[in-house]
Amino acid sequence: MNPKSISARSFLCAASMSALALGHAAPSFAQQAPADDQAAATSADDTNRDIVVTAQFRSQRLQDTPLAITAVDAATLEAKSQTNLAQVGDSAPNVSLKPQGASFGPSVAVSIRGIGQGDFNPAYEPGVGIYIDDVYYPQLIGAVFDLLDLDRVEILRGPQGTLSGRNSEGGSIKMFSKKPSGENSGFLEGTFGSRQRIGLRGGINYQLTDSLSGRISGVYKHQNGYVDQLDFGCVYPAGGPATFKANDGTTKQVNPTGGIPALQPAGSCRIARLGEVGYQAIRSALRYNPSSDIDINFTAEYVHDEHTAAGEVLAATDLINNGNTNIGGVPYDNRFICGKFCNFSSYSSPAITYQGVAVPPGGVPLLATQRSNRSSYDGYNLAMNAHFALNDMFSIDNILAYQHWISDFGVDDDLSPIALSGGSNHLTHYNWSEELRLNVKVNEAIGLVLGGYYFKQQTNYFSYQDLRYINTSNGTYAAPGLGVFPLQFVQPDQTPADAKALFANASWEIVPNLTFNGGVRYTEESKQYRYARLYPNGGINPFLDPVGAANGAGAPGALTGLVANYEGSRWDWRAAIDYRFSPELMAYASYSTGFKGGGTNPRPFYASQAISFNPEVLTNYEAGIKSDLFGRKLRLNLTAFYGKLKNAQIGVSVCPDGTTPCAALVNAGDAEEKGFEVETTLRPVQGLSIDGSLSYIDFKYTRLSPAVTTTALTDPRAGLPTWKWTLGAQYELPVDNIGSFTARVDANYQDKTYTGSKYLTVPQYIGAYTVVNARLTWRNPARDLSASLEVTNLGDEYYYVTLFDLRGAGAGLDKAQPGRPREWAVTIKKNF
Repeated sequence: MNPKSISARSFLCAASMSALALGHAAPSFAQQAPADDQAAATSADDTNRDIVVTAQFRSQRLQDTPLAITAVDAATLEAKSQTNLAQVGDSAPNVSLKPQGASFGPSVAVSIRGIGQGDFNPAYEPGVGIYIDDVYYPQLIGAVFDLLDLDRVEILRGPQGTLSGRNSEGGSIKMFSKKPSGENSGFLEGTFGSRQRIGLRGGINYQLTDSLSGRISGVYKHQNGYVDQLDFGCVYPAGGPATFKANDGTTKQVNPTGGIPALQPAGSCRIARLGEVGYQAIRSALRYNPSSDIDINFTAEYVHDEHTAAGEVLAATDLINNGNTNIGGVPYDNRFICGKFCNFSSYSSPAITYQGVAVPPGGVPLLATQRSNRSSYDGYNLAMNAHFALNDMFSIDNILAYQHWISDFGVDDDLSPIALSGGSNHLTHYNWSEELRLNVKVNEAIGLVLGGYYFKQQTNYFSYQDLRYINTSNGTYAAPGLGVFPLQFVQPDQTPADAKALFANASWEIVPNLTFNGGVRYTEESKQYRYARLYPNGGINPFLDPVGAANGAGAPGALTGLVANYEGSRWDWRAAIDYRFSPELMAYASYSTGFKGGGTNPRPFYASQAISFNPEVLTNYEAGIKSDLFGRKLRLNLTAFYGKLKNAQIGVSVCPDGTTPCAALVNAGDAEEKGFEVETTLRPVQGLSIDGSLSYIDFKYTRLSPAVTTTALTDPRAGLPTWKWTLGAQYELPVDNIGSFTARVDANYQDKTYTGSKYLTVPQYIGAYTVVNARLTWRNPARDLSASLEVTNLGDEYYYVTLFDLRGAGAGLDKAQPGRPREWAVTIKKNF
């Protein structure tokens, strides 16, 4: 059977039946001016506007919601030159959203208050829930969303186990798109900038009947990369005079006679520009709204994201002198460190050919020398949100969705012509979900939300890995002319999973200005992992699976053919109380829990390592103040929190059965964290606004299992900067008969960040950095035409976004993804 076709058909049938029976689930949208109009008013206001959020399943002012929330509307996103989800994380306290390096494909590492995930493998759960129009996106692949036709973003910090559900342990990120407005209107926007940057964006509202309207929007983005992939033999011809200081301190010839040949013709040593942008998407929405009691929204979206691999550079190397990797007697060492914005990657492994069952479904035999330096993602999403008001007391919401995507990306970890560590990856994924809510208004003081949720997914992960720095010693399977065979394998693995939940949330205004909010959710989840460890020619790899190689797939004790299962359940709770002291000041305190789901080890070296791990659980205690002071000119929101992490999922180098090597996650520790967050906006005079945020977090492990040898109790949390701050200022100057000019400057600071890797027992860090962006916008008197000039990374700061150090694992490489250098762009936008 084809899961894709079955799920799509089921989706369409269920959508039709739900539409007839229920109508449309009004997902959570801000109740404020349309975003196209907000851009005209952002600076002109001299007081802080209300933003309405729906984090508690009902519309509330941001300042009335007893949660730590960053809410950003479309006008603010535009003013800050933020066009994708990763950029939004730069301005939110204790939030990290980082596009990953090439080894992780088109994925993003997401964490809130140090809780999240950076590994795209479908065996792992994300730890931060990502939603678009209340539809959950379960994978990190493809999660660097463009902010297409967005109304607002809500970032909820702290565990959201009852409100968002599973895998919102650290928090959740919710994006809400614009609904069809029932009027004939739209916008068109064009951008041109650095390195042939071209951007087109547009949206149009149209009305078909009095009760039926639609909206179509689209985006096209292209920009050349900023890291040069160079041909080493072209830059340094064999036998040339260039020398370098080797790892042992001696001076050696960079490319000796008979060394690494050139692949490119002389004078054109660039192979490609890495870190390219190539994103296209189209979204269509249809809304049926015959009365205030019925609101049905259908959406369909297609995304194509194809570009060169992430721009990376070698930061450091160890000497790897290995007959399986050397070319012309040249070993892997620091001669291959190219510079700040270049590398010598070749994306080649000349010894291997895909054959037989190693070919992806529907694919063709592929030479490993054709391993691509490109990354691609193709996906489509279908959704229906239905809301039906039965009477003044009861209403029903139904949210039904289907998603499907395919992703391909090649990997050359060593960033050199040496075939030290690399691979190719092909993933397919589908999921469908449904959430049904019953909203009950008991009286003016008490409201209830009762609901159920079901989710089903499957990811097929076909991967070829060529890890030549690891030698296997089985001479029977030695490569021709070599005493040992490098570790090379194919894994056509499958990971089906499902989850279901029941939940209840209540709100009770005990007395005027004093409100209690509580919730409970019960979740059951299950997951399988179906293993295969093959040679590229289709035979079972005897080093990774000796039992399977000897006795066949599925034999007792074999890894190939083994199916590992995980099943678990969990109760989550929330209680919050808030009191409004005056129209200007509200305080709250809350208790909440959340969890990151369990699973099974996707990277066993032996069948005995195909072990499961349980959910990781965070319990959070939080207190906060939300205030609008001095006639709403100053908005100041403060949060303090304390969290206890139990059963932390931690990587170990020795598996529970004592076998090595080991790359498993196990529940191997506990931790605690505490910190605070500040968000503020000041509008001291007409046209001027100043906004900023500040966050601090202290994370400490309190218990680690003896199996954990690479993490110490004193180690910081990987990916978590202790301090983070942002500061922005914007001023709009009206000019008679010309319109207005708006200038804005933003600065974002991130403290040094532990990468999770150690070299010679020393933790490796990404250094602290500050990035400044600026934008100048002109608007005409009618405020329907604008032109903007933006400069990002104004100070041309050189910093690392990611750092992937594998020297401690014996791979000899430490590679980094530098942030983008200074860039400029001009944007013209027309509303109509």
